[in-house]
Amino acid sequence: MARKLYPDAVSALDGLLFDGMHLCAGGFGLCGIPERLIDAIRDSGVKDLTIASNNAGIDGEGLGKLLRTRQVKKMISSYVGENKEFERQFLAGELEVEFCPQGTLAERCRAGGAGIPGFYTKTGVGTQVAEGKEVKSFDGQDYILERGIFADVAIIKGWKADESGNLIFRKTARNFNAPMATAAKICIAEVEEVVPTGTLDPDAIHLPGIYVKRMIIGAPYDKKIEFRTTRAREAA
Repeated sequence: MARKLYPDAVSALDGLLFDGMHLCAGGFGLCGIPERLIDAIRDSGVKDLTIASNNAGIDGEGLGKLLRTRQVKKMISSYVGENKEFERQFLAGELEVEFCPQGTLAERCRAGGAGIPGFYTKTGVGTQVAEGKEVKSFDGQDYILERGIFADVAIIKGWKADESGNLIFRKTARNFNAPMATAAKICIAEVEEVVPTGTLDPDAIHLPGIYVKRMIIGAPYDKKIEFRTTRAREAA
């Protein structure tokens, strides 16, 4: 079996990046994002990227770093409310954006990973989401056709993996990482810890190693807080 663990993000991405490529990126805001892989993609200078991701991080963090360096041509996203640079580029016509309902985005990636080129959903019927899409009636109800997403490379963030690539996500970092992992020709996983094969409980595996082609250990991480919410101290 080929060794899957690479020494760093640059070596894990070697030979995979090219201008105009399609990426799937796991994460939600700053939760469960492949920070080291994003930094390596930024430093590579690759451009004209199409990225499917729930959002694009925040200004200057996560995928927001690639927006800042103008390496992204198109985003396929469901939520963009916390990224001012994303908003600025979109309103200025500098960034192509395909808005997609959140559940539909997850299902488009899951479908792509399952070899399903398209599916019908009721979500978005009668709204701008349906513009230009095929509409079909089932049992008297209208549904719109959505295409599955399949990319060149998927970058994801996991918690713990074994040497075979079997992977566990931790809590909400599970979010979009699992469906994104299956929706690309090659998946690279950035994890916090790698243990010997056979160490992990098979029933605890969230993503089988067959989907993971390359891995890196990204730890240690600084826990970044997207919104710091506090309350006033009570008087003594």
